[in-house]
Amino acid sequence: MEPQLSFRGRRALVTGAGKGIGRAVAVALSRAGARVTALSRTAADLESLTRECPGIETLCLDLADWDAVEAAVGAAGPFELLVNNAAVAELQSFLEVTRSALQRSLDVNFGAVLHVSQIVARQMIAQGVPGAIVNVSSQASQRALRDHAVYCSTKSALDMLSKVMAMELGPHKIRVNTVNPTVVMTDMGRMNWSDPQKSAAMINRIPLGKFAEVDDVVNSILFLLSDKSAMTTGSSLMVDGGFLVS
Repeated sequence: MEPQLSFRGRRALVTGAGKGIGRAVAVALSRAGARVTALSRTAADLESLTRECPGIETLCLDLADWDAVEAAVGAAGPFELLVNNAAVAELQSFLEVTRSALQRSLDVNFGAVLHVSQIVARQMIAQGVPGAIVNVSSQASQRALRDHAVYCSTKSALDMLSKVMAMELGPHKIRVNTVNPTVVMTDMGRMNWSDPQKSAAMINRIPLGKFAEVDDVVNSILFLLSDKSAMTTGSSLMVDGGFLVS
C-alpha cells in the first residue's frame, strides 16, 4: 500500500478555500499532485494562499451570485474532484431568526453546493470522466443544537441533497459523499470555543474527549476523493469523536 494518496494529474476545485478546512484541503491536494483551483470571496485570503502554495489557481467569487459563479466556474473547469466546503453560520435562536440570515444560509450552505456541483458534474459527464464530490456537512445535520435552527436545517438538507446526487450521478461514475465533523480547531474554532466552561459542555458529550483537528477532517476528505473509497457513495463520514452515539 502506497504511503500517501496521490492525485497527480487530476484537477480539483475547493470552495471556501481561503481559511480553515478548505484552505488546508486545497494545500493538501496541491502537495499530493493535483492541479487545484481555490475559490473564496476574500481576495486577501487567496493572495496569502498562493504565497503559501504558488501552484494553486484562484477564483474570487461570492457563491450567492448565481450568474457570476456559472460563468467563472464554467470557464475554470473541467474538474474531476470537487470539495464544497464554503458555509456560513449565522447563529440565532429560533424565535429570532431573520429573513436575511435564513436567505444567506440557504444561498451558501445549500444553493451554492447544488449549483457548483451541477456545473462541475455536467462537465465531468461531457468529458466522460469519473469524478468525486465531497460536501462538508456537520454533526449539526443530525443533532439539534441551541441557536442553530437555520444551520442545523441547512446541513440536514445538504446531507439529503448529497444522497440524491449520489443516486443520480452514480451511473456517470461520479461519487458523492459528505464529511460531518464536530467542532474543528480552525482559527475560528479556537476563538469560538476557547472558553473552558463553554467547551466542556460539548467535549463531555464526545466519547473521545476532544474536538477535531483540521487534519482529521482533511484526511477524511482526501480519502473520499481518492480511489481508496471507490465503492463509497451516498455516505456520511462522521468525524465527530463519537458525538452522535453518546
